[in-house]
Amino acid sequence: MEEIPERLTERPTWLITQLAVHARKLVFDGFTAVGARGYHYRILAALHEYGPASQAELGRRCRIDRSDVVAAVNELVAQGFVDRAPDPDHGRRNKVTLTGAGARQLRRMDKVLDQAQDDLLGPLPAEDRQTLTRLLAHVLARHEPR
Repeated sequence: MEEIPERLTERPTWLITQLAVHARKLVFDGFTAVGARGYHYRILAALHEYGPASQAELGRRCRIDRSDVVAAVNELVAQGFVDRAPDPDHGRRNKVTLTGAGARQLRRMDKVLDQAQDDLLGPLPAEDRQTLTRLLAHVLARHEPR
């Protein structure tokens, strides 16, 4: 890291911020190539893992603001990746369900993310990648709301 002050390069916060810029670009470009956005991935992944959910549940699980969930679900419905229907157990709420096309889109997006991980973490062997992931998850857990 030539021409960058050592005061910066020895700080994990600076390094994480710089890597985040690269990670965001890799993921954005990859998702754009398959007609998707990050919110789409979060919602499809939550539906795949936990099953049908209300839009409010999706917002909480995916850490997406309620109005952004509505917009993203509208886009996913228009693309045929999710279905939205009134929740029979709660009249004022909609239930969102993953479709077969949505599951296929999720697999495409998984491949995009796998490639982004490889591009970003290419210099690290698999064991170091696992260690880095574990350490980042540990630090993040410390800062999560309880």
